[in-house]
Amino acid sequence: MSSTKSSFSKYEMLYIIGIIAISFSSIFVRWSDAEVSVIAMYRLFLTNLLMAPLLYKYRHDIVRLTKKEWLYLAASGLMLGLHFLLWMGSLRLTTVASSTVILTLEPILVMLGSMWLFGIRPNKVMLMGMGMAVIGSVVIGAGDFRISGDALFGDFLSFLGTIAVAVHMLFGQHLRKNISAYVYNFWVFLFAGSALAAYNGVNQIPFTGYDAREWGIFLLLAIVPTLFGHYLFNWLLKVMNATTVSMSVLGEPVFASILAWMLLGEALTGIQLIAGFIILLGVWIFLRYGKHNIHGEDDLLPPVQQKPSTSEV
Repeated sequence: MSSTKSSFSKYEMLYIIGIIAISFSSIFVRWSDAEVSVIAMYRLFLTNLLMAPLLYKYRHDIVRLTKKEWLYLAASGLMLGLHFLLWMGSLRLTTVASSTVILTLEPILVMLGSMWLFGIRPNKVMLMGMGMAVIGSVVIGAGDFRISGDALFGDFLSFLGTIAVAVHMLFGQHLRKNISAYVYNFWVFLFAGSALAAYNGVNQIPFTGYDAREWGIFLLLAIVPTLFGHYLFNWLLKVMNATTVSMSVLGEPVFASILAWMLLGEALTGIQLIAGFIILLGVWIFLRYGKHNIHGEDDLLPPVQQKPSTSEV
């Protein structure tokens, strides 16, 4: 009993670390002057470089991947790359609060997808916690929604990016049943970075010529929001369902808005701070009283063969 409680607390702590880590992403993107597709590409490639020393350890797991799993990995990576491209692009057109608040639609989209694909049914407490968090997120971003050309287009890009990352999470939940976190993350990041590299090449966006400051920002993005954020959440897909993991995005507007206020000088009102508390309370309710089992009754994606895997990292 105590072991289960301790284990659950450990996952909660990692979950909170991941939320704080991804909240830095919008700040680092704002600091950079490079094209968003270049920022995202090097963010992912540098993450792969940091992970490369462990690649040999997982060689047997990689060799055992089936053609279907490779296809799903590529699709998941493509969706992640598309998410970065669209969401980072939105940050150049609208405020951090507006862009991140639209991401709060992610758990709703993931929940609907999980209900269809995996047979997962949310309970009433989960829905209540999600509802509280979404309402709080809308309050945070309400003052920043501007019905004007650039800002409205930025909000639209953020919405499309939310759809892309929701699809990425659903692929991840399916694949993480039998594939280690390291193998999944390494190849998804590589496929995503390669897709962005192809985009940059087609659009003749320079791959070089960036100063040390830009490379520092690329590295920060690789370490903080990618390794301590996206990697961590993909690891948690083994013990939490995709809807629960995607709820992390509801905490992002809180920390991202506070960081934007501290580091970028963006306005933050008392009402938004209260809304932030409501978001965090909603996320806590969802985590504490929701269902964490990842296995639903149905799985409409073709099954993958069960196989032994190297210890998780």
